[in-house]
Amino acid sequence: MKPSKVTLLNPRTNEYEFLGPIGASLMITVLPGILYLLHLGCTPKGCPSLELVKNLPTPSYFISLFTLDNFFQLFDLHAFLIYIAYLLYLVVSWYLLPGRWIQGTTLRDGNKLLYKENGFKSLVITIGGMLAIILFKGSDSVLFISEKFIGLMTASVLVSYTLAICVYLASFRKGYVLLALGGNSGNVIYDFMIGRELNPRIGWFDIKYFVELRVGIFAWVILNITMAAKQYDDLGDLTIGMFLVILFQGWYAVDSAYNESAVLTTMDITTDGFGWMLSFGNISWLGFVYGLQTRYLAMHPVHLSWLQTALIVCIQSVGYTIFRSANNEKNLFRNDPGDVRVKHLKYITTDAGSRLIISGWWGRARHINYLGDWIMSWAWCLPCGFDNIFPYFYILYFAILLIHRELRDEEKCRRKYGKDWTRYCEIVRWRIIPGIY
Repeated sequence: MKPSKVTLLNPRTNEYEFLGPIGASLMITVLPGILYLLHLGCTPKGCPSLELVKNLPTPSYFISLFTLDNFFQLFDLHAFLIYIAYLLYLVVSWYLLPGRWIQGTTLRDGNKLLYKENGFKSLVITIGGMLAIILFKGSDSVLFISEKFIGLMTASVLVSYTLAICVYLASFRKGYVLLALGGNSGNVIYDFMIGRELNPRIGWFDIKYFVELRVGIFAWVILNITMAAKQYDDLGDLTIGMFLVILFQGWYAVDSAYNESAVLTTMDITTDGFGWMLSFGNISWLGFVYGLQTRYLAMHPVHLSWLQTALIVCIQSVGYTIFRSANNEKNLFRNDPGDVRVKHLKYITTDAGSRLIISGWWGRARHINYLGDWIMSWAWCLPCGFDNIFPYFYILYFAILLIHRELRDEEKCRRKYGKDWTRYCEIVRWRIIPGIY
């Protein structure tokens, strides 16, 4: 009996990533714990210190975090309702705000999905609305967000798990469903974690695309503005460090929303299914971990010298230049190789018909944009000073994330291009950091 077209398009996943079901189980259970450890462990009285990391926290330390006061912060009905209202606001904004419809990449079934691009408008309105509220009603008008921070974080975790469960169950519905090549192993825990369906949708509403560039990123910006308002309310002023972090991270978020269509060529959209990894990662982790620095500075202000400020601005400028220039170069080349800005680039053509750039930014390293991303992470953390290791968690996490992502991408490209990828790697030798790695 010949296999059906659906079976051919959705072959069984035979190889695991992330250490398979065991790794998936650890991620699902451990990462939320780290999220709570970071925030319950950092209060105005103090944050996790280097000594705690050296000596390893004891079980009694973890138990001490879950006080009665923290318990009521964890499960705050009012915070949960606020978070649901926030999600509804994002959905309504997506639906009502005008935006152009753009095509994604060609899927392996030959289809091209349409995506509505209006994230930049939505983010500008969101930022403008918050600033207007603070301007006319005072900084204390948004402090309820910082006061309910832990409750809002719990709400985001509950939403991320619920959404992941729903899309996993929906992937078994009757009819044609295009699955991710890496998420059809048959193991419930692993497929739930990594994502089974490639593009879960409700009509024209693409869930993965919406979560990727809205929920966590917008929350990150809102929480940062709130933490700045808290510092201003407490001190009567903003420190230079807080201003720099707000500016750098806000610019990064606005830049991501402005270049919204660029996400359609990333691994998250083209390759990975939508499961717990992307749901929790983009909703809870991004929204509440990426802003560690502003929360720290709101509780523990740091005053920078002008020399320190200038150095941090230089680091941010270098990182952003590499990150944005490299990404723009790649996107321009993919969309129109004859564009005057990229037609000078050298490339090799693979048997699959793809063109791999071997000059310009991408001739320096195969993932040169990751280098720019990581350099910027230092500029976001340095304004916090060196009294505590807490705000520097992001640098370590981000390095691990980028290296692991690079390894995953390398493996997928090796399978896709075969000998052509080997030839490409011989020409572009370095992975992320030219001359080092």
